[in-house]
Amino acid sequence: MLRSIPLRGFDQQMANLIVDHMKSIGVRFLHQYNIASLQRLDNQRLVASFMNDQRAEVKEEFDTVLLAAGRTASTRSLNLSKVGVDLTENGKVVGGHGGERERSSVENIYAIGDVLQGGIELTPVAIKAGKRLAQRLVNNTGEQMDYDYVPTTVFTPLEYGCVGLSEESAMTKYGADKIEVYHAFYKPLEWAAVGKKADQCYIKMVCLRPQDDRVLGLHFLGPNAGEVTQGFATAVKLGALYSNIEETLGIHPTCAEEIVKMSITKRSGLDPNVTGC
Repeated sequence: MLRSIPLRGFDQQMANLIVDHMKSIGVRFLHQYNIASLQRLDNQRLVASFMNDQRAEVKEEFDTVLLAAGRTASTRSLNLSKVGVDLTENGKVVGGHGGERERSSVENIYAIGDVLQGGIELTPVAIKAGKRLAQRLVNNTGEQMDYDYVPTTVFTPLEYGCVGLSEESAMTKYGADKIEVYHAFYKPLEWAAVGKKADQCYIKMVCLRPQDDRVLGLHFLGPNAGEVTQGFATAVKLGALYSNIEETLGIHPTCAEEIVKMSITKRSGLDPNVTGC
């Protein structure tokens, strides 16, 4: 059941391909639905009441109900407002003061991890930001956490790994005419060998045309997406160009080699389906 869009904040073409894949393996999606109540029956099953996209109440019975309700910052009991720390309505700390992303409105109070407004809710981000902060405070290094190129993976049945900007964000930031998108639909060898459908295995590289196709974002749908994305994240963070990626030899037969083989752009209108080796 989705209240709005799948994987808010991620590239929506990739998110919708994930939805398509999950539908193909039997998952039913209810779009624009909102949960109203849950009731436990005598047989221990659950009756869920929800409002559908027509604002009508619908009831269904389930064995298990899992709620992905998001996160709330537990800051109210700390009385941070008493010492002047600015908080958002949902209790997150407003950072960005004094040129430091983690610094609150009080000079010697910092926030790291999920409690920081606009932060990225990933454990490695909190760990790295904490280390960078400790180094600045103790060793005066001045080194800031880089929040722009954070690699991550969504462990859906078809894994999705990404680093950098989504296609939508890149076009909003730079303008559609300045963005080049290289893309490919491919079939993993281990899937092809057993006749497994790979209609949603897809890669795209979002590049900035005025800067020699500098890679702004890389998006990968397929087996072991986390492993693939971790490897390419360093190149993207260091400012790799499309030509740098294209000049790299692929390891055959792997899924990751499809990234260095990409040559079709969305702008060209050519078929992005990979054929042969």
